[in-house]
Amino acid sequence: MKIAVAQLNYHIGHFEKNLNQIIEAIDQAKASNADLILFGELATCGYPPRDFLEFNDFIEKSNESLDIIRQHADDIAVVVGAPTINPVPEGKDLFNSAYFFYQKTLQHVQHKALLPTYDVFDEYRYFEPGSDFQTVSFKGKQIALTICEDIWNIDNTNPLYTFSPLDQYEAGSFDLILNLSASPFAQEHTEERRQIVQANAARYNTPVFYANHVGAQTELIFDGGSLVANSSGVIVDEQTFFEPSMAFYEWNDIETQTASNVNPIDEMELIRQALVTGIRDYFAKLGLKQAILGLSGGIDSALVTALATQALGKENVLAVLMPSEYSSDHSISDSLELVNNLGINHQIIPITPVYHALLEQLKPSFGNLPFSIAEENLQSRSRGVLLMGISNKLGHILLNTSNKSELAVGYGTLYGDMCGGLSVIGDLYKTEVFDLCRHLNKSGHVIPENIITKPPSAELRPDQKDSDSLPDYEILDTILKEYIENRKGPEEIIQLGYDATLVQRILGLVNRNEFKRYQTAPVLRVSSKAFGMGRRLPIVAKYLN
Repeated sequence: MKIAVAQLNYHIGHFEKNLNQIIEAIDQAKASNADLILFGELATCGYPPRDFLEFNDFIEKSNESLDIIRQHADDIAVVVGAPTINPVPEGKDLFNSAYFFYQKTLQHVQHKALLPTYDVFDEYRYFEPGSDFQTVSFKGKQIALTICEDIWNIDNTNPLYTFSPLDQYEAGSFDLILNLSASPFAQEHTEERRQIVQANAARYNTPVFYANHVGAQTELIFDGGSLVANSSGVIVDEQTFFEPSMAFYEWNDIETQTASNVNPIDEMELIRQALVTGIRDYFAKLGLKQAILGLSGGIDSALVTALATQALGKENVLAVLMPSEYSSDHSISDSLELVNNLGINHQIIPITPVYHALLEQLKPSFGNLPFSIAEENLQSRSRGVLLMGISNKLGHILLNTSNKSELAVGYGTLYGDMCGGLSVIGDLYKTEVFDLCRHLNKSGHVIPENIITKPPSAELRPDQKDSDSLPDYEILDTILKEYIENRKGPEEIIQLGYDATLVQRILGLVNRNEFKRYQTAPVLRVSSKAFGMGRRLPIVAKYLN
């Protein structure tokens, strides 16, 4: 049996585009004499469709796609994911399903049993869990269809679930496991995914074919890396990361393979590819081409500029330098060096006249009160107004350049430097920003060295440095990770050896600034716990404030 695994970039709600690429893949598989082709989870409509699933028209369009796919499944079996209407009044209206078409007929529908409801996932909001488990017979083999999470409760060790769907089949009743997935990228998730596929293959002594999505859906980025493991638990092949692809496998060949063929894992390179993919697909799927951003001479805006250039092309990125009376000379020179390195367009618009005009208008309100954060924020908001003005006039989308450390402790100005349509590095801590910049420079001189080595500063008052109001980023980021990613409380973090006063201060800042994060642009997710849809906290809670 020859099996094709299609790793495609779906577009939520773009039924025509999704259908066309599915049919194109089917035709390619037929031309290669494949017996079966496997697609990803909810391939007809894209993942995650969220509340679009509540629209009858949305489900009807998915069903129309399924009918056309069925017509193309003549001498090849097609396994594809789509929502299914639940005919029973009790329970949710839909199932998350895998369809098996062959000889232009529907041979089997298997519903997803384990519905993730954590972090960025909210499937139980929409779907009824499947409870009936049957194999489908094809060319003398019995096939078990599973969908993403269904293979993640191996040995019943996941406390979120009470059973493993594959254990519901009679022992030895299937010869092959097919898994339709939509598994988003996160640091360290690549190796976890491999281990799960290997564990299922070894536990059930059965080959596993795993098809993942690729591409980005707003903040969620799918890295592909579709997998095949033989019955010995050997990863026979792993498809490319962050690129659509299709691979073909002969059953007998994979069963005799003893060496794994997987992609090397370079964490910084994977993050770079993820962020570039996130920017590129955000623009492409919204029908946009050009980006604008403020280039300050600091490391955050430098990194976002470099990533945007890789994603969109140098002709589609406009950097705006907006010096003030507090800007250092090197801020301009470093920014211009970066502009020259990247070959992008730029403008220089000093904000001093705008800033002083605002101060003049505010004299009656400010009175004789001393210089404070109010004047600092006016500078940032002056820049935000200028950037948004150009964005509106030229139709460019403003990219936000705030990092995760800043977003966590509120070190940013609403309607100022927190403006933007997309937050590119909002899931990268400041220390990771430095690491990624050094990684970019391995392939050539991209980020000027002075931008990497000089002390970080917002330059909103004379000789200002981030360290004036924040602890060193090495310490800050470690504490933030323990709180945000590892969900440790203050006492647990203090027990790790950190100063109690510092921990209370940092965690208090995080909680007090939740209102700011509610108003920020979507954050491209590269960690296991990004700000946004995967971290839902109340604004007015009294916890460490």
